[in-house]
Amino acid sequence: MKTERLIDATEVPTERHRLYEDALAILTGTLIMSLGVIIYSKAMLLTGSTSGLALLLQYATGTQFWLVFSLINLPFYVLAIKRLGWMFALRTFLAVTLVALFSKLTAGWVEFARLDPIYATVVGGGLMGTGLLILFRHRTGLGGINILAIYLQEKFGIRAGYFQLAVDLAILAAAFFVLPPANLVLSVVGAAVVNMTLAINHKPGRYAGVT
Repeated sequence: MKTERLIDATEVPTERHRLYEDALAILTGTLIMSLGVIIYSKAMLLTGSTSGLALLLQYATGTQFWLVFSLINLPFYVLAIKRLGWMFALRTFLAVTLVALFSKLTAGWVEFARLDPIYATVVGGGLMGTGLLILFRHRTGLGGINILAIYLQEKFGIRAGYFQLAVDLAILAAAFFVLPPANLVLSVVGAAVVNMTLAINHKPGRYAGVT
């Protein structure tokens, strides 16, 4: 049975992304991702992957997101180098650094007088999913589970979005003792929004742009 997988540059004679296109995509994707993170942080919601783990540790310990997010991603760079190459690892390091930086700065750039939790769930999740989508299409991840998800999709045809959804639900289960029940339920919905954005829009073979 033919498996779906991310199209490789050696298989499709298509135009490569230019350097400035990759740079703009990484900048845009990390900015959008950071805004989604700040919305979730203000509403005390949780997402999955390393971003969700960083938010959970922020709620539990009071340590700022940007610092926790940077530290917990360090071990995953080894997998990125071994499995996906130095270029992907360098781009991932850059993206993680920018998300950490922008999340720190965005907290001072944007203030919310009122933030409806349901609105925050849908819009914040959509922003994070869109940010990840932009990064994925330029062969860039945000560390942690994202690296593993892209690797599994490229090698075995396992959808990145569906794999992340399963892992994210496990992370959300660990938040049972940290978040209020209502916030936990909304966080589950938010994880679905993030990952369905990826699953619907990042199907292998649908997008042929490569780097």
